[in-house]
Parts: sequence; C-alpha cells; structure tokens
Amino acid sequence: TYAGQVQMLLATFVKVYCIVILLHIAVILVQYFIACSVAQKNPFRCIATMLPAYLTAIGTQSSAATIPVTLRQTKQNGVSEDIADFVIPLCATIHLSGSTITLTSCSIAVMMMNGMAVSLGVMFPFVMMLGVVMVAAPGVPGGAVMAALGVLASMLGFTPDMLALMVALYLAQDSFGTACNITGDGAIAILVDKLAADRKAA
Repeated sequence: TYAGQVQMLLATFVKVYCIVILLHIAVILVQYFIACSVAQKNPFRCIATMLPAYLTAIGTQSSAATIPVTLRQTKQNGVSEDIADFVIPLCATIHLSGSTITLTSCSIAVMMMNGMAVSLGVMFPFVMMLGVVMVAAPGVPGGAVMAALGVLASMLGFTPDMLALMVALYLAQDSFGTACNITGDGAIAILVDKLAADRKAA
C-alpha cells in the first residue's frame, strides 16, 4: 500500500541519517586525534572547547555565519590569532567534510532505492569530484547540495526526481553537516598552528 511504502521510505531515511551522524562524529574524532597528537594537546578537551561553534552551526546551518564563534573557540584552543584569522575563514569555504559525507551517503541511499548499481568504481570518482566541487560551494544553507547537482546528474545519472529527493534529504540534516565542517576547521587550525610554530622555530 501507499502508506506502507511511505513508512518504509521514512525508515530508510532515519537509518541513513543515523549512519551519517555517526560518520560525522568519527571524522571529527580522527581529525582531532591527528591534530592534537602532533600539537601535543588533549583531543577531547579541544573538541569540548569547540562545542559552542558546533551548536551555533546546528542553529545557523551556515559555515559563514558561524565564523565568529568558530574563531573565538579556536583561539581558546591555543591557536595563535594570525593562524586562526587565516585558517578559519578559508576552511569555512573549502573544508566541507561533513557535507561530502552526507552527499555520498544520501546518494548511495537514493541509488539503492531506485535499483541502481552501487560500486567502488562508480562512487570513487564521484567522491573525488565532490572534493573539487565543494571548494566552489557557498557557505550558506544548502549550498553544498546545490553545487553538487551537476555532478550527481552527470556522473551518477540522477533524474530530476532523484535530484529533488537528494535536495530534500540533504536539507533535512544540513545543520549537522555544517557543524561537522566547522568543528573540523578547528582541528585544521591546531595542526597548521603547530606546523607554523615548528617552522618558525627552525
């Protein structure tokens, strides 16, 4: 029945969202463990310091709008003012790990629901191209998925109906993707700050 199909569709979407959020958390942990191991900082303390920026991003759904909070929290993590002022605004535009995770996961879900083949040979070039496309994505709500529509259509063969479904899927959780993006910016700033300090000392 129609009601049964809708229920199955919603159950699928909930599973996809749960997987996406878990992947976001995993990426944040990996980024901070790498950055903090190099900078000899406590990763959990650094992540806790970035929580205000994470929560702000959930509310604004915009990397650009969250920049002031991200900057403040990054400096509280011990990053020098010059490095933070350079890295955070730059990463707000070019570092969209959370958005890439969401787009990849949602596109796989849409492909599976439409009986399309999902393989490494299909998805790997798509993910690589997403890495390039995300650089051009504006730091506003929904900017990443709008920038990716052309790649979804040309590389994965998405129809207009599938593209509309992708937009709806993405926008429903855009806030968490944005939060992952800007939290990761703090880890990159910690790493860059340490590398810059080592180079200056040398």
